[in-house]
Amino acid sequence: METIIRVENLRKQYKSGKRPAVDGVSFEVGKGEFFAFLGPNGAGKTTTISILTTTLSKTEGTVTIAGYDVEKEAANVRRNVGIIFQNPSLDLDLTAEENIRLHVSIYGVYAYRPFYGMMPREYKRRIEELAEIVGIHENLFKKVKGFSGGMKRKLEIMRSLMHKPQILFLDEPTQGLDASARQSLWAYLQKIRKEENITIFLTTHYLEEAEEADRVCMITHGKVAVLGTPDEIKHKLLGDKSMRIDAGDRDALREELNGMQASYTEEEACFKVRFQGQTPQSIVSRLKTPLTRMEVHQQTLEEAYLSLVQQSQNERGAI
Repeated sequence: METIIRVENLRKQYKSGKRPAVDGVSFEVGKGEFFAFLGPNGAGKTTTISILTTTLSKTEGTVTIAGYDVEKEAANVRRNVGIIFQNPSLDLDLTAEENIRLHVSIYGVYAYRPFYGMMPREYKRRIEELAEIVGIHENLFKKVKGFSGGMKRKLEIMRSLMHKPQILFLDEPTQGLDASARQSLWAYLQKIRKEENITIFLTTHYLEEAEEADRVCMITHGKVAVLGTPDEIKHKLLGDKSMRIDAGDRDALREELNGMQASYTEEEACFKVRFQGQTPQSIVSRLKTPLTRMEVHQQTLEEAYLSLVQQSQNERGAI
């Protein structure tokens, strides 16, 4: 897979800081990848993203975006990225189309014209195409002040895609949206990713949004703590997958588990059986003892994240 984001030994030291905000961070993101960048407040996420999007200078290290150096070729970097900030940045008194027209003229994508009808044919084709994809076609010429939170977010996504970026940076894109609006927004984001072949770089506190990522990077205290697929991270931080089973005849169940050399822990009210590399069905189907309980625990990124945060707090407290 072609590398589109490369970060090598990135370091950022603020003059007022005792420790580096970012301390030797390195990772790569492949073209078309969905990459989640996670960490607690103060871990260095915002600083890292600010450097990647050319709004903050680095102290040390190398960062290239779409083959361009973020400091030496910042203009080329900006042409290849779209950014959706945590806080909305729309003019509520303008229509959706007017917001987009102003944005593309500021960024030099198209020269500004006072009326939509005067804009180039390519601009009109692109805006119609994206409005259809994100589902705001019927509201394109309505003032933004009447939009719901979800519609405003869709408009921001649409605006960030007008110049056909290769990478879309999403900083807490669904903050403030209800569950239904979040689900709808992600459906559109996945559709856009597929149709536009865009790399998505996500930061979020809604950990379930990162479950679908190709890879996840978690940072603490300015350093990369763990990097891998969601399943790899869950396994590293939480251990083997497990299920809890029990039976009226616990002695018989224990004997069967021992006979099949199952990895288990006997708890007060059940047996916790680990099945990494197997399926619950492959174990249960071999048991002859009637079960009174079977509960498969589905590990989540949120659990892995909380485990990492706890470890980080313990390490910081020991310093």
